[in-house]
Amino acid sequence: QVQLVESGGGSVQAGGSLRLSCVASGNTKRSYCMGWFRQVPGKEREAVASISRDAITSYRDSVKDRFTISRDNPKNTLYLQMNDLKPEDTAMYYCAAGLNWACWRGDEFGYWGQGTQVAVSS
Repeated sequence: QVQLVESGGGSVQAGGSLRLSCVASGNTKRSYCMGWFRQVPGKEREAVASISRDAITSYRDSVKDRFTISRDNPKNTLYLQMNDLKPEDTAMYYCAAGLNWACWRGDEFGYWGQGTQVAVSS
């Protein structure tokens, strides 16, 4: 079992930046694939970025070149650096962990945080 707690959300204007953090606790001695998802009320949750156990990253097309996912294993922390934010990035952002070597689909993640809200105004 691993517990995930996100932070770093907030309200910014378009073009601004935020850095989300996700701290893992519990069984952190093993390695997990990690990811960030987002969801807007009334829409399906979508994968934003993921990072495999060996730090290979993947991004959805709409955030490539703007968002960067990274992990600090000694600190048990996952990050999402978000630059050049757009109003369409407004959503609740969730951190997730999975047992596979690499993950992307929601069903590949078994552990989820409670989310942190990001709001981008035009």
